Amino acid sequence: MLSFSAPSPRLPQPETLIDPPHRPLPSYYAGEPERRQWVRGIFSRTAVDYERIERAMAFGSGSWYRRRALLAAGLKAGMSVVDVGVGTGLVASQAAAIAGEPSLVCGVDPSPGMVAAANVPAGVRLLAGSAEQLPLEDASADFISMGYALRHVDDLATTFAEFHRVLRPGGRVCVMEITLPAAGWARAMLKTYMRRVVPWVAGRMARHRDTPELMRYYWDTIEACVPPATVLAALKAAGFIATERQIELGIFSAYHAQKRAH
Repeated sequence: MLSFSAPSPRLPQPETLIDPPHRPLPSYYAGEPERRQWVRGIFSRTAVDYERIERAMAFGSGSWYRRRALLAAGLKAGMSVVDVGVGTGLVASQAAAIAGEPSLVCGVDPSPGMVAAANVPAGVRLLAGSAEQLPLEDASADFISMGYALRHVDDLATTFAEFHRVLRPGGRVCVMEITLPAAGWARAMLKTYMRRVVPWVAGRMARHRDTPELMRYYWDTIEACVPPATVLAALKAAGFIATERQIELGIFSAYHAQKRAH
């Protein structure tokens, strides 16, 4: 079972964080100090559209891929799971199906709008909190997942240190992300799709006017994000072992890691 507590006072405050996943994007916010508030705000405002746009963007393949990624990372029936950046519950729902009991799954998200819009099985617990300061006790979970939210954290080192703290010995991590293709032509095609086609579709499907901007921001964070080698190095620096990256279609990355058993 998961154990809850007040956020740990040992973590650094936001102004001391020095390892963001990407450089500031001034076309959206003035600088790094404003980023957290801007990101939280736009995700809250567009939560009503997020799941519908995501399903259209992924051509219906999202649920299948998330389930496979979780299984490949070692999630099994009976494990307790923390889904960080739970959003509307797309990963948490798959985790609950694999774990076999929804009460074994806890979703954490800093966006009140996303938590309110989450569509998860009855029994999944939802908490307000950030990846850098999880409201959970030490060594209280068997598995931590994160689906396409790593680009939106404040600090990689602090995030992975928190994952390590909350996991029990032997616990596992699965971080799913979209990463840039290696080939230039593939990168150009993905950029056209994500930066132009998806926002255009979002503008016609969305109920909130900010949803197309969120979709443009989605691509810009992918393009600016640190490379996979940096993510793997940050996991190792946090104390994880058995770190690896599995990739599908040249863009869907799943980072796996494990906390030492002893």
